Formats: sequence, structure tokens, C-alpha cells
Amino acid sequence: MAAPHRFRTFVLACLLGIAQAATATEVAGVRFDDTVEVQSATLRLNGAGLRTRFFFKVYAIGLYLSAEAATPAAALAATGAKRVRIVTLREVSAEKFADALMNGVRANQTPEAYARIEPRVLDLRARMLARGSAKEGTEVILDLLPTAGTVLQVDGDRLGEPIPGADFQHALLSVWLGGAPVDEGLRKALAPARP
Repeated sequence: MAAPHRFRTFVLACLLGIAQAATATEVAGVRFDDTVEVQSATLRLNGAGLRTRFFFKVYAIGLYLSAEAATPAAALAATGAKRVRIVTLREVSAEKFADALMNGVRANQTPEAYARIEPRVLDLRARMLARGSAKEGTEVILDLLPTAGTVLQVDGDRLGEPIPGADFQHALLSVWLGGAPVDEGLRKALAPARP
């Protein structure tokens, strides 16, 4: 009688292990679902990581793509809709957050390329500043849509009309995936090499 019981326990443990493997990813207590629906497209979590600064946890971030990308370059070049989801892990002033984003964009562009997108970067900055500070747990979503443009949401509220341009979307993603990312470890976490 003991053998069948052990077998059932073994099978149950295996099934639980499979179920846990299929659950969402968690970063610093922030849950990132394996898939999200964006304009009727199913996007998959490509990678997620933690942004730290001077040993402080600043935000958790997840990158969703329509197809898996195993390198930062592949993620930047990916076609289709994309989503960047950020959840703050401490209170951050809107000015600091927006300026860090601007500096990250600028660091990954030539002066000429930055000049072409600067009005749109300033538009995004103004929208963020209008929100004031971001308390701990604030959710920022950037939906990068091929035809519509970049849609900004903060805590579920859409801020303004989409910002146009694939060049702008590429510049935004370069903050985390470009040659001069805000955090090299985060760059690898968002586009991890697959076996």
C-alpha cells in the first residue's frame, strides 16, 4: 500500500512543479504576467529585471514582445507591438523619472538622431511632469504600437494621444537595451540568452 501512495505523491509533486513553472515572473515583489493582450495581440514576457541606483531599488520592469528575442539587438529590432511595464519601488519625483528617461534616450542617439525626436521626448517628459511624483507602487506602461504610436499610461490612466514614430519607439527602448543602457544587468535581464 505504501508504494501507490508514494507514487501518487510523486505525481502530485511533479504536477505542482509544472504549474509553478507556468506562473508569472516576480521581481522584487512585482508580478509580471507571462502574457498580456495589447490591441488584440498577445505579447509574451521577454524578460524582467530590477533597476537599482546606489544600492536602492528604484523600479521593476518587464518587456513584452510578440516574438521571443534572445539579445538586446534582437529585442530592439523586433517588429510588432511591444510593451514596457514599470512599477516603482520607492517614491520618485516625476522630474527625476522623466529626466532619467530623457538622458537615457540622449545617451543612445547621435546628436542628429536626437534632434529629430527631441520634440517628442519633451512631449513625453511634459506628460510625466503633469502627473507629479510617482509614489511607491506606481505603474507606468508604454505601449509601442507600430501603426498608432507610443501610448503612455500611468496607473491605468492614458496620458494624451499616442506619440508617433518608430524612431521614437526605438529610442525609448534603447534606454534599457541600447549600447549605453541605464543598467547593463537590466539590459541582459530584459533580453536574456536562451539555451
